[in-house]
Amino acid sequence: MTLPRLAIQIAHAIVLAFGWRRAAIALAAGAASALAMAPFNAWPILFVTFPVLVWLVDGSAAGRWSGAVAAAGAGWCFGFGFFVAGLYWIGYAFLVDAKTFGWLLPVAVAGLPAYLALYTALGLAAARLIWVRGPARLLALAATLTVAEWLRGHLLSGFPWNTFGYALSQPLALAQSVSLVGIWSLTFLTIAICASPAVLADDAADTPRPYRVLLIGLVILAAFTGYGVTRLWTHPTSYVSGVKLRIMQPNLQQDEKFNYAAKEQVMARYLRLSDRATGPQSGGVHDVTHLIWPESAFPFFLTREPDALALIAGLLKPGTKLITGAVRAAPDAARTRAYNSVYVIDPDGSIHGIYDKVHLVPFGEYLPLQNLLERLGLRQLTKMVGGFLSGDRRRAMDVPGAPKMLPLICYEVIFPGAAVPRGERPGWLVNVTNDGWFGISTGPYQHFQQARALAIAEGLPLVRAANTGISAVVDPVGRIVNYLPLGAEGVLDSALPTALGPTVFVMVGDYVLILLLVVSLLIVSHRRIRP
Repeated sequence: MTLPRLAIQIAHAIVLAFGWRRAAIALAAGAASALAMAPFNAWPILFVTFPVLVWLVDGSAAGRWSGAVAAAGAGWCFGFGFFVAGLYWIGYAFLVDAKTFGWLLPVAVAGLPAYLALYTALGLAAARLIWVRGPARLLALAATLTVAEWLRGHLLSGFPWNTFGYALSQPLALAQSVSLVGIWSLTFLTIAICASPAVLADDAADTPRPYRVLLIGLVILAAFTGYGVTRLWTHPTSYVSGVKLRIMQPNLQQDEKFNYAAKEQVMARYLRLSDRATGPQSGGVHDVTHLIWPESAFPFFLTREPDALALIAGLLKPGTKLITGAVRAAPDAARTRAYNSVYVIDPDGSIHGIYDKVHLVPFGEYLPLQNLLERLGLRQLTKMVGGFLSGDRRRAMDVPGAPKMLPLICYEVIFPGAAVPRGERPGWLVNVTNDGWFGISTGPYQHFQQARALAIAEGLPLVRAANTGISAVVDPVGRIVNYLPLGAEGVLDSALPTALGPTVFVMVGDYVLILLLVVSLLIVSHRRIRP
């Protein structure tokens, strides 16, 4: 059986499906699409699942609003399958304190995907309203679904996790395309290219040469890969002179990490690991210029524990700075409120600089309608009464002995175009995080994938300190210089890679996306009015 004939048979079965069969097809295609993301990186699966989306919209012609309601239903089922399969690990966080939060696990595992799937439903409904026959409908789907993904990444604090463009962030040569067009334009191209096999089932009158459409998509991928190979070859890893980093990954369990009674054991573990000799020529922390600890490293307010600061001062040697996550008590608060912060600490134990996290995690660090929900007895996962306070803005920090650093706490690193403030280009990115909430699951791998994509997009090295992993040093084109795997305890020593100049994406921003959307809508509009 030839490929077009097989595609026609499958397409007809999907187009004519209705009821629970139609929902099951969409759900299965969405769940399978999650395999395109880390750690599986099986992105060619999208050449199978995205054509299913096209055929589901083809089959939505009848009904209310020109089939938009039926298309929205299929889109919601696809999105629900994708997000349940891709975000199941969020449920692990509710088991850390199962007595308090365990009852919310089903809400987290099903409720968040149900909400996020509304954006996929919106994208397919909008696509159906401007739907046309032939290859132009691929552009309609790519345009509306990309806009829906952009909205998902921005509305109600935004959650762009696993947006479809991340599928093309592996292999490394292909990932270089994000430095050209950014993750949102790459999302558009991913949808349009991977949906192209759908035209193999088109009538000859609508698509006279269906292989040509698929070939165009493959040529674009090949061009991106060629660009990536060239970029990697012309930008070998170089290092900042005189900077030696040490990342400490303690692999603490959550019940220990946030237990004040365990503060002495926690500090002893940090000090022991940080001063570990890692080779015959190593003098422990003596030959390190910058020691980096992960997010919320202490089960106490650091500046209110002088004995802890004294221990840190005893660890650090002249010329060594500590960069660490810590919860910071807010000054002048009527009740105890706090920031999730990064401290830069001098060798004498004094505080050199502070950054307060700007983009907080809803339900993790604060509750929407905080006062109302607290009166109803609810708490966010961190149990901070009143929720964490937000910092005023992202900003680069001066770090003695190293280029300017941009701290990004936890998932602040996943917001493309917003993570790095314009006009304040740093020399390196420091992502401190605590993915220990999510156990040994796919979540930490996805987080690292998105952090690495940001480094490539910005042309900046990334230094990542994670409580349970993945900790790593990544150069500005995405090469992993050194890393500690998920679930390991240890230290990672590395030089600091040198930053590149601003990438094409940094210089032009999302104007490429706007151009793609405008051109696509013009083509679709022309196809709709053409007799």
